[in-house]
Amino acid sequence: MSSWYDHAIIYQIYPKSFQDSNGDGIGDLNGIRQRIPYLQELGINAVWLNPVFVSPQIDNGYDVANYYAIDDQIGTMDEMEALISELHAAGIHLILDFVMNHTSDQHPWFKDASSNPDSIYRDYYIFEGHDGQKPNNWGSFFGGSVWSPDPAGTGQSYFHLFDKHMPDLNWENPEVRLSMEDIAKFWLEKGIDGLRVDAFIHIAKANLHQNFPSEHGDDEAVIAEPFYANLPNVQEWLRPFSQRIKADYPDTFLLGEAASANVNLAVDYTSKHAGMMDSVITFRYFPTVQHPDEANLPAILHSEDMDWPEFKKGQVVWQQTLANVSQPVLYWGNHDMSRMMTRVAHTPTGAKSLAMLMYLQRGIPIIYYGEELGMENLQFDTPEQFQDKTVTEALKQTTMDQPTALATISKHHKMPARGPMIWDDTAHHGFTTGQPWLDGHEAMTATVAAQHEEPTSMLTFYKQLIALKKLPIFQKGDYCLLPTDDDTFVYTRADDYQTAIVLANLSEQTKRVSIPSGEYQQLLVSGTCQSFADWVELGPQSGVVLLANN
Repeated sequence: MSSWYDHAIIYQIYPKSFQDSNGDGIGDLNGIRQRIPYLQELGINAVWLNPVFVSPQIDNGYDVANYYAIDDQIGTMDEMEALISELHAAGIHLILDFVMNHTSDQHPWFKDASSNPDSIYRDYYIFEGHDGQKPNNWGSFFGGSVWSPDPAGTGQSYFHLFDKHMPDLNWENPEVRLSMEDIAKFWLEKGIDGLRVDAFIHIAKANLHQNFPSEHGDDEAVIAEPFYANLPNVQEWLRPFSQRIKADYPDTFLLGEAASANVNLAVDYTSKHAGMMDSVITFRYFPTVQHPDEANLPAILHSEDMDWPEFKKGQVVWQQTLANVSQPVLYWGNHDMSRMMTRVAHTPTGAKSLAMLMYLQRGIPIIYYGEELGMENLQFDTPEQFQDKTVTEALKQTTMDQPTALATISKHHKMPARGPMIWDDTAHHGFTTGQPWLDGHEAMTATVAAQHEEPTSMLTFYKQLIALKKLPIFQKGDYCLLPTDDDTFVYTRADDYQTAIVLANLSEQTKRVSIPSGEYQQLLVSGTCQSFADWVELGPQSGVVLLANN
C-alpha cells in the first residue's frame, strides 16, 4: 500500500529568503502563506521548510534554542498553525527540518548543563577530558577541534561536530532519545506531515579517547568522519525513535539527511523491515573532475566541473539498488550547495534538460526554491558575507587576488545560493520592502512575473515537467539506463502500456542517439530536437521526453 510521500514532489523553501511580509528584510511564515497560490500553480504537493524554531542564528536556524516555539523573526505559533492549515487546504503537505544531533548553546538544557556540573542535563551532552586537555584530535566540520572548554570551568571539554555554539547531544542517554521523540510528536500533533531529519548519521560517536591517524600529528585537528558518521549505534537508536513515531503517526514522512551515505547504507536506512527512514538525501550524487593545476589551492577554490560519466554510473547504481527498497531522492541543489544554474547547467537550455533528466527518474524530486526560475548564486564582495571562517583562511593561503578569489568562491559556496526569491521588478524583486538579510550582486534572471505567462520560460517548463512527473509511468514505471556515449544520458521508464524515453545531451555539440524503434510522440523538449523512429538528434545541451504505446 503506497503512502502520500511515495508520490511527493517537494519544494524546498529557505524561509528567510522566500517572502518577507513585514518589511524587516527576513522572509517569514506569513510571506509563505501569501505565496501558496504560486505553489499550487507550480504543481508541487509538499513543502520542506528549513528550520523555523527559536535560534540565535549562528547557523541560520540549525542551532535550535527552543524546539517548541517559532523564532520571532520568522513568525508565531499561530502563524505556523495557519500555514499548516492553509497548505493542507491547498493540497500541499508540510515537512519541517528537525535538528536531532545538536542544539544551540543557548538551549536551556545546555545552559543548565554548562553552568552546573551536577545538573540533571549534564548527561544530555558530551563532556570529556580533564585539566583542559582535549580527549582526542578530531576536527569539526566548521574548522578547528570538536572540543571546546566547559564554561563551568571543570577542566573538561564539550563536543561539537559543527560550530562551538552548537553542542552535540548525547544520544547514548535514553532521556535524550525520549526528549527528541517528544519534540517530534509535538509538531506532528500540530498537523505537519513529515520531518527532514538533519544530520542523523552523526548521532553515534566512536571511542572518544581514540585519536584519528594524521600525518600532521595528534595536536592538529583532523576531520575524522569514520569516527562520527554512520556508526552502528545510529541504527540502534534511530529504529525505536522512528518506529514509535510511526506507531502514533503512521503517515509521517521521515526524510533523512545522510550526507556521506553510500547506496548500501541508504538501503540499510530505508528498507521497510529496518523501520527507520522512508528516504534519505545523499551528497554523493555529484562527482567532480579533479584538475591537477588546482592541487595546491584550498579546496574552496577548486573548480567543480561535473564528471558526467561518473555521475551517470552513480545514478544508475542508486536507481537499481533501491529499486525494490525505497524511493531515491532526486535533486540538483539545496541550501548546502551552490545553485544548479551556477554549478552545472550554465544555460537555460542546459538547466531544463538536466531537470528533465533528474526528476523523471524513479524517485522523489526536491526542487530548491528559485530553481524553477533559473536563479543563480549571488556574487559576494567581502569574505564576511559568506559567514564562514574557512573562506578567510582560504584567502590567506592563495596568491589569487581577492576579487577573483571571492568571485570563484561565490560560484561554489552555499551562502550565495540562499539569496532572496525574485518575484517581480519592484524594489528587491518583491521579496521585501526593507533591506534583505542577505545581499549581493544578482545574475540577470527573469522574475516570476516575467516568466509567468511566457510559454518558453523556465517557469513554464517546470510546470510542464512537474505535470509529467505525476503521470503513472513516471511514478511507477520501471527504469533502465540505455548504453550511450559519455556525452548523453538516456533512460526508459516503462509499464505494461507505455514506454517513455528521456534523453539529454550533456555536451556543447549536436549528438545523434539511437533509440528502440517505435512510434513516439514528443511530450517535452528543451532546446532543439529531431526525433525519428529509431534515432534522435539533439542540439547542444538539449533534451527531450518521448512516449510510445506498447
